[in-house]
Amino acid sequence: MSVLRSEAIRTAYVVKVYPRFSETFVVTELLAREARGEELTVFALRPTSDPRFHPELARVRAAVHYLPRPARVSALWEALRAASADAVVEAAAGRHLGELLAADPIDAVQAVTLALRVREEGIDHLHAHFASSATTVARLASLLSGVPYSFTAHAKDLFHDQVDPADLVRKVRDAAFVATVSEFNVRHLRERMPQLADRIHLVYNGLELSRFPYRPPAPPRTPLRVLAVGRLVEKKGFAVLIDAMAALRDEGVDAVLDIAGGGELADDLAARRTGLGLEERVRLLGPLPQDEIALLLREADVFAAPCVVAQDGNADGLPTVLLEAMATGVPCVATAVTGIPEVVIPGETGLLCRPGDADSLTGALGAFARGQADGVRMAAAARRLVEERFDSRRQAARLAELTATREAVA
Repeated sequence: MSVLRSEAIRTAYVVKVYPRFSETFVVTELLAREARGEELTVFALRPTSDPRFHPELARVRAAVHYLPRPARVSALWEALRAASADAVVEAAAGRHLGELLAADPIDAVQAVTLALRVREEGIDHLHAHFASSATTVARLASLLSGVPYSFTAHAKDLFHDQVDPADLVRKVRDAAFVATVSEFNVRHLRERMPQLADRIHLVYNGLELSRFPYRPPAPPRTPLRVLAVGRLVEKKGFAVLIDAMAALRDEGVDAVLDIAGGGELADDLAARRTGLGLEERVRLLGPLPQDEIALLLREADVFAAPCVVAQDGNADGLPTVLLEAMATGVPCVATAVTGIPEVVIPGETGLLCRPGDADSLTGALGAFARGQADGVRMAAAARRLVEERFDSRRQAARLAELTATREAVA
């Protein structure tokens, strides 16, 4: 049964960390929904420890609250005693005591606290990002407060060997709706839980297109300037990209590579670069804010997203920075992982390679270097695709529609 709400709905976002340097899509989504006139609040399970931030954060009007992270298990009993201040939460805590006791104590305390805050502030809906701890807390808070919740599923929260299938089904079952960021993800979830297929919806991560003006690519230069951006983790495939740069050099192709991002593989990638004698051709720039990434995109001849499926099953979803490159007119080379083929259509909006295949990457990059790939035509088609499918205003309207017309929580 659907419940249609015509009056303004107050939505609270539940996120693990806020702000998170690598999760620019959350900020973009908040800005787009606020631009529609929606009233939003953010509840974070923990504050950021990262001093870096993107300038767009200053434009978010939503109040930000940090839920407590108790150091003692007894804090759960204290939270349950505090629940007596609200008869609805107190009664629900009794009905769902088993779930609260089975949860991680920190999650349980945060859920009780969130339920009380939601009731105090008149929040109508909870929306979490990632089907992990944030959705765990949102779901429990929903059970306690009676306020519906939804969540957006991305990649690691779906494609990782530590994902608990039963827990994921429970979260989808109890949600008002589930958004996910690619058609690949929609198919994956609907095939795993066909009985819940009608709750699962495609909502791509959007871009604030005014911040990414299009500029037709210039003819490839010498050296060819290749750019890659992302966390330095296995699923990004940067090790394979460095191998491809060595192969290009051996073929006599003059190319240089910038990799922007930080992460656990920084030392390994630096050692790989040194071992291949690529110190003059590959730069590891560390993590950079969006305005500096925008400058790098303006200087790039090709953007590379060489994603792979990691050994633990972790896979990228649809990298936001790939969409940013497509929006700004940088020809793209990417790999056929999860949702990427939905945007990098071979020979139309970019060149698509086999995941983990350095020879395939070498061939695609070499095609641009030698002028064998029509970067101008592909870049123009890529921009049209981004405008049609990834305008953040479109995504915000879809989320508002799903929130207003939502399934009643059982």
